[in-house]
Amino acid sequence: MTVDVTRLGNGLTVATDHMDGIETAAIGVWVGIGARHESAAVNGVSHMLEHMAFKGTKRRSAEAIVDEVESVGGQINAYTSRESTAYYLRVLADDVPMAVDILGDILQNSTFDPKELERERAVIIQEIGQCADTPDDIIFDHFQEVAYPGQSLGRPILGSHDLVAGMTRDDVAGYMADNYGADRMVLAAAGKVDHDALVRLAEDAFAGLPRLGPPSGDVARYRGGDRVEARGLEQVHIVLGFDGIAYGDPDYYAASVLSSILGGGMSSRLFQEVREKRGLVYSIYTFSSSYKDGGLFGVYAGTGEDEVPTLMPVLADELGKVGRTVTAHEIARVKAQLKAGLLMALESTRARSERLAQHIMVYGRPVPPADIAARIDAVDAAAIKRLAGRIFTGTSTLAALGRVGTLAGLRPFAESLKVAG
Repeated sequence: MTVDVTRLGNGLTVATDHMDGIETAAIGVWVGIGARHESAAVNGVSHMLEHMAFKGTKRRSAEAIVDEVESVGGQINAYTSRESTAYYLRVLADDVPMAVDILGDILQNSTFDPKELERERAVIIQEIGQCADTPDDIIFDHFQEVAYPGQSLGRPILGSHDLVAGMTRDDVAGYMADNYGADRMVLAAAGKVDHDALVRLAEDAFAGLPRLGPPSGDVARYRGGDRVEARGLEQVHIVLGFDGIAYGDPDYYAASVLSSILGGGMSSRLFQEVREKRGLVYSIYTFSSSYKDGGLFGVYAGTGEDEVPTLMPVLADELGKVGRTVTAHEIARVKAQLKAGLLMALESTRARSERLAQHIMVYGRPVPPADIAARIDAVDAAAIKRLAGRIFTGTSTLAALGRVGTLAGLRPFAESLKVAG
């Protein structure tokens, strides 16, 4: 494994992770702009821009973009998150120049044709509707909104039906012009790639990108609270969470270990106690989501209406006691799981290109896998106890969707957590 990084004159970072014995390459541009950088008036514009980037440039039609990639057996896709937007391809090594040319073209020469915009607007509105009809998906938007009320971090990545319906070509094109600067981007590739050759390709393909400086945006201000929506569903979907851990926090890796101990798999505490022993849920898991300046730690559970009053005290008990009762065996098992996942990801060109780009955007440099493994290994029982007390004694966020009319059966855990933590 050979990782190289070069910063071009306009600020674009070019990073490669060469992998021996591989005949393909995953290559993409990660832009340090996402939903949290939007104003309330254009919430959803980052996601719409991601869709529209593939809908035609000055040199290529929408059909030509896809045809050029798929004619050589390649794959092309994109995604939007709260802090970044990614455009990526997977191709044979000989087709890397074509991939770079397409990425440079869509990020500098997109035309945002009005007819294509209308068609894609309809597609995104369908996507919003599908999300709203998927309770174990939309519940996380509700949770995010309550955790960060009145903030860009609390708004949905997709935006709303009304905002997307009213978004204009100028909104999308203007957002790209104002936010897509070379110094906010990382061109990352993993697989059979030559770093110097990629740098030369990038210098030509991205020459028109301006330097814009660091993006502005709201500072994350966790608040917490409750949101319960009654809906005629077969299950009650619950997300219970707390103020979490930022990327640069010393407890970042401890949070991953704690999350896995509680709800990271079939051997986790919540799965064993809540599902296997008590049969209260079909699905239950924990998550630790990080941002540059904050984060969220939480539990998702899908349960029956009649099981809610029993489930919530059990969750309270498990969260409240984990810091006091965590065992050396649990910590060792989870460390092995996390390090195995880290090593397995090394076999994927896409995972390695994405990790490389994300590390550069967050930390300013690649982080070697050995360093990550060492930080995981450094987590001990004292760290778990300290972190559990830090997280679970704070203000909670509760979102519930289903046959729940009041908070009566959902809130009793709050006081017990503050005592137990």
